[in-house]
Amino acid sequence: MWEWSWTLLCKWTPKPFNAWRLFILRIFGATIQGKPFVHQRAKIEKPENLILKHRACLGDGATAYSLGLIEIQEGATIAQEAYLCAGTHDFSKESMQLLTLEIKVEDGAFVGARSFIMPGTTIGKNSIVGACSVVTKKVPANSTVAGNPSKIIVKKKPNRK
Repeated sequence: MWEWSWTLLCKWTPKPFNAWRLFILRIFGATIQGKPFVHQRAKIEKPENLILKHRACLGDGATAYSLGLIEIQEGATIAQEAYLCAGTHDFSKESMQLLTLEIKVEDGAFVGARSFIMPGTTIGKNSIVGACSVVTKKVPANSTVAGNPSKIIVKKKPNRK
């Protein structure tokens, strides 16, 4: 039902119809706080496992594979075609049962185009994930990471006011 609804009611809408897309996401159980932006070509697996806070952005062609909880906090941006994957399998068992692990993108973080964010990871506050990176573990606050697997390339001290 969700996929059909998104395709019929949202995928074709122009960017200024963001409020309409947020309304449809709320109907299907997404937690929306403030005014985030969801691009019409974003892909969301299970909206009931998605939390979007004020000024969060889910970009053009970005995927929130929300088998587990995905939280995108205030002012965080998920750039075009980035993939947030909150589900995997337990390969140590013959049954390979589904495992769902939370992904959190903290305030002001930026996930670059075509990056892949693995289950159970957190992108720290004000951090940057370079384009096409694969994030397999927590990214500390105020860091820039890049590569496959991603590695810290810059660690800034937080601004103190």
